Amino acid sequence: MSPRAAVVWTPEFLTYRLSPDHPLNPVRLDLTMRLARELGVLEGVDLLEPDPAPDVELQRVHAPAYLEAVRAAPQQGDDPAHGLGTDDNPIFDGMHEASCLVCGGSLRAAREIAEGRADRAVNIAGGLHHAMRDHASGFCVYNDCSLAISWLLDHGFERIAYVDVDVHHGDGVQAAFYDDPRVLTISLHQHPLTLWPGTGWPAEYGEGDAAGSAVNVALPPGTADAGWLRAFHAVVPSLLESFRPQLLVTQCGADTHAEDPLAHLQLSVDGHRTIYRELRELAERTAGGRWLALGGGGYGLYRVVPRSWTHLLATVLDRDVDPRRPVPAGWTGYAARLTGRPLPTDMSDGVDVAHEPWTEGADRVDAAVLDTRRAVFPLHGLDPHDPRD
Repeated sequence: MSPRAAVVWTPEFLTYRLSPDHPLNPVRLDLTMRLARELGVLEGVDLLEPDPAPDVELQRVHAPAYLEAVRAAPQQGDDPAHGLGTDDNPIFDGMHEASCLVCGGSLRAAREIAEGRADRAVNIAGGLHHAMRDHASGFCVYNDCSLAISWLLDHGFERIAYVDVDVHHGDGVQAAFYDDPRVLTISLHQHPLTLWPGTGWPAEYGEGDAAGSAVNVALPPGTADAGWLRAFHAVVPSLLESFRPQLLVTQCGADTHAEDPLAHLQLSVDGHRTIYRELRELAERTAGGRWLALGGGGYGLYRVVPRSWTHLLATVLDRDVDPRRPVPAGWTGYAARLTGRPLPTDMSDGVDVAHEPWTEGADRVDAAVLDTRRAVFPLHGLDPHDPRD
């Protein structure tokens, strides 16, 4: 029997628009849904509309005073103490309402799984993983990832694994659960010496009873598909098999792509498609098939994110798209009116993603993997030097 899958979507997600020229442009969401529809990925799928997350839920992970600050900001102006009015997080009309709706989308997706209506659920508008308890950060006002995990912990789940494949460290989610042994957070990201937010070192591994529950793989700039996948396989499967989560939550940022303007990894859409398939397989193998997939970063608005997240939607729905599939002419015509850049002609970048297994070699990626394995594997009863672990 095919797993039951839910897709949460409303056009109102497009109201999360920080400013007209902000890199986190919601056009990427619109183009993704249009592409998925034209390719038949969403055929027959009832899209689930969310309700805005109420304050009682937001206060799981955000301070009441911060919620009031977000509400008041459009009238009162910049509020540096709460991270509002910065270049990254400019104030916009309806900021609280738009942010609540994104959080409501991830809550709806979580409920579909917790209440037994779906095995998998996806909210591509979610993944706002940088927001902290009392301030906005990194384009993120409220943290829907942490909110969904917190809600799930109170609704039948005792062990949740969170895997973050965004190019930036998943700092807000790590901070929310840094001392909570029920949540395993794993983030694979560009090295903090070379990219904002400057956190996500292997030595950040949790505290107290949760030591070992935060895992960080800091990858060198220039890492491409083969190196990224080698690092993933050297760290993630062993930890998930050891932790035995009841549900896998993933933040699927597409800003690891070689064309992304804000970072320096070199992945392809083919690499992204492979990552999503690996996450799906790990959810089946280690988490009883339960998988909550969220969006995240991604600033290749026209050429990258729509194809990457169409592959994500297809993977969640078990409707995998052939990488050689042509991009529909109708979608290309629509997107061409929005950008002067050439657009891709098919669902692939033509990259071979084959990779070798990890060993303790001299490669910079291998060294990064060893740093992570040394920091956390012994805390899970695993041998950091044995490639079979």
